[in-house]
Amino acid sequence: MGPCDLENIILGLPTFDDPRILAGKNYTDDAGIFRLNDNTMIVQTLDFFPPVVNDPYLFGQISAANSMSDIYAMGAIPVTALNIVGFPSKVDRIILREILRGGIDKVREAGAVVLGGHTVIDREIKYGLAVTGIVKNNSFTRNSGARAGDLLILTKPLGMGIITTGIKKGITPGDVEQEAVKWMSRLNKNASEAMMKAGANSATDITGFGLLGHALRMAEASDVTIKLEVKKIPVIEGTRDILEKGAYPGGSGRNRQYIEKSIKWNDRIDEPARKIMVDAQTSGGLFISISSEKADDLLQNLRDGGDEYSEVIGEVIPKGDKFIEVA
Repeated sequence: MGPCDLENIILGLPTFDDPRILAGKNYTDDAGIFRLNDNTMIVQTLDFFPPVVNDPYLFGQISAANSMSDIYAMGAIPVTALNIVGFPSKVDRIILREILRGGIDKVREAGAVVLGGHTVIDREIKYGLAVTGIVKNNSFTRNSGARAGDLLILTKPLGMGIITTGIKKGITPGDVEQEAVKWMSRLNKNASEAMMKAGANSATDITGFGLLGHALRMAEASDVTIKLEVKKIPVIEGTRDILEKGAYPGGSGRNRQYIEKSIKWNDRIDEPARKIMVDAQTSGGLFISISSEKADDLLQNLRDGGDEYSEVIGEVIPKGDKFIEVA
């Protein structure tokens, strides 16, 4: 569901005024954080969606990585997961077994466990996880902590939504699909650990609302303006070619409508670049706001840990006329 529709739905819904809720009270954070006692805080989130690739095992891995991403965006550690499944009655059950196997393997890689789940008969396949994590040392990141003067780091390349739409249309080359699967199935574990060690001020993960949709939420929550440099933003090679052949997710178009009023574009930025920046991502990277003094060390640690696409793509400036500026 698009961010504009979602905001209209939850507008006016009652919230829980409980001091134990440390994040998630107003539905704007990536995950909810709840304090059980002085020493223990739990983090909860869930996500699920239809297949984005044809291989059921790989789809299970991608969806599980995506479901745990919100935990990592908060700087927390996933500990337990529950399967969420919708599955057609006439589809071979072996496919579901492979999806679940992929998810189990990815959860095990994260150091967490699957405790069970719930399955319903549906018209199309859907799979994901409800995930519970824990916070260590009472330390976590929110999307409301970005400060003027911070630098902004993105840890995975863009293009996943366009590429997976191209897969459905049969126009994505095999090498491009392989590269996208590599990053969609990669956990944000290294990125999360690195940003917490470096002392990041704020973070979010780039998923369905696209880079600019999630950046807008960070800017609004932090009451700042986020300025991005389009030439520094990593994109999977081949994304533009697939876009030019007509592969573009409907959700990306809704993202564009949502952010347009809050963004100032440089006139030289072409239409394909604008579309890529609002492309609805699956299991994208972390978008991290960190002081300029700490950014170089964080960037090096990210790349050393396997997040080689990590790049400083912009900066946080005092709030201006628009929440987002793209140069």
